[in-house]
Amino acid sequence: MSGEMSLHPRWSHLADRLPPSLEDLHGPATGVVRLPQHLAWSGLTEFDLGDEQLVIGLYRIVLNNGQREDLVTYLNTGLLRDHWPLLRRVIGKPLRSCWEQHFPQLAPAAAA
Repeated sequence: MSGEMSLHPRWSHLADRLPPSLEDLHGPATGVVRLPQHLAWSGLTEFDLGDEQLVIGLYRIVLNNGQREDLVTYLNTGLLRDHWPLLRRVIGKPLRSCWEQHFPQLAPAAAA
């Protein structure tokens, strides 16, 4: 995919973690999510999806530290799209670029 090729080689591994489609993100949209220790090894481990700040914190952790299985388990397509304009500002540029290149449908959300 041409978007992935534009990533600096140092960050090319990020694309390997991504699901094939945003629709593969089947995480919960409501309730409380408890992250396992391999993702949340310090600080909060439980996140109420009714609290926007906690959603941003949860998604930041999973986006930065999660493997593909974690992404599809804990992230929800609708919540990711809804919160992408803020999320893209709190994750690193390489990760943001990778997600936006792999999933161009996030670009309209970022412009909102």
